[in-house]
Amino acid sequence: MCGRYTLKTSGDELARQFELADVPQLTPRYNIAPTQEVPVVRLRDEQHRLDMMRWGLIPSWAKDRSVGARMINARAETLAEKPSFRTAFRQRRCLVPADGFYEWLTQGKSKQPYHIHLADSPVFGLAGLWEFWRSPQGEPVLSCTIITTAANELMQPLHDRMPVIIPAAHYTAWLDPQQPLEVLSDLLQPYSAEQMRAYAVSPFVSNANNEGEACIASLA
Repeated sequence: MCGRYTLKTSGDELARQFELADVPQLTPRYNIAPTQEVPVVRLRDEQHRLDMMRWGLIPSWAKDRSVGARMINARAETLAEKPSFRTAFRQRRCLVPADGFYEWLTQGKSKQPYHIHLADSPVFGLAGLWEFWRSPQGEPVLSCTIITTAANELMQPLHDRMPVIIPAAHYTAWLDPQQPLEVLSDLLQPYSAEQMRAYAVSPFVSNANNEGEACIASLA
């Protein structure tokens, strides 16, 4: 799964990497957690634009927003079938910028957190879906989910799932609503383990209320 990640990259670098129409002004984040507002890249007015969305997809037919807390991730293998995700998979795909994510290794009764990142890129795009929902009171809410797939060799000791990382060369294809689903499905693969790195960090990050550089400080 993917339940916590980091985004400390500058707005200038994000604009360059994702070819954004505008340079975003974002506060560095070291412990992004579900149900929080997160930056998302989507195709809007035929341009790549960054918008803030609630992490945890709320289907348009949901009665209340609480369902989003259970939909922070979507399995790549069943996107085309699940009623909660199939329409968004066809029409509302997005990229969730990140420069690292966390996973926990179970060691007896304790869990050791690890920070995972790419070896040769300061930031990358996680495959996501977005949705528009309106509350019974009429409040509009944009929400998103992160797609997961089977773990690669690096991730397998930590978890049997990992977030789908879209290669930069395929950002435009992923966001294009005209892309055939067969082409998109080919992108939902485990990222190369050789191009990823993982290191142990302090249990400080396990508390979602904790923030700052201490979250990613290596224990080595």
